[in-house]
Amino acid sequence: MSEYSFKYHPDPLKTGAFMTDKTVVCECCGKQTDVYYTGPFYSTVEVEYLCPECVSSGAAASKFDGEFQDSESVDEVSDPSKLDELIRRTPGYHGWQQEYWLAHCDDYCAFLGYPDWNDLEKAGLAAEVEETYREDVNGIDFADAVEHIKVDGCYLFKCLHCGKHFVYIDFD
Repeated sequence: MSEYSFKYHPDPLKTGAFMTDKTVVCECCGKQTDVYYTGPFYSTVEVEYLCPECVSSGAAASKFDGEFQDSESVDEVSDPSKLDELIRRTPGYHGWQQEYWLAHCDDYCAFLGYPDWNDLEKAGLAAEVEETYREDVNGIDFADAVEHIKVDGCYLFKCLHCGKHFVYIDFD
């Protein structure tokens, strides 16, 4: 696990949500940082650089009236504070068209990365993601989804409570 960990995005350096290739000035707090956010940020203000602290504290979302995940592109959970943590204090991920955040056990899942079908098979997750596959959010049946995952990859999530893995696919 990296130094910068978030409940719903546990390794944002590994997934590329944060980069470490240069030193920048965080546009929220004004401090220099060599770790900066590169994921989606939905705001009317164009923001180029945010540090992990301003993301995790919610300062960036408050200052720029923004969200790191589109609040309309998420599963529903019963506790509104979980949605607030997800959209205002969790780094998003890069989707091809529209990111969607999955939930299970009445909580948002952790985003783990961008595997393809070979990665899922090597990790021993292929059978599990077939079992947990959700046609309601992916829009196609599992057999067709596998073909997209083989070519384009997918977005892998893990339930924080029961440990089950889920995939979301985003394709043309």
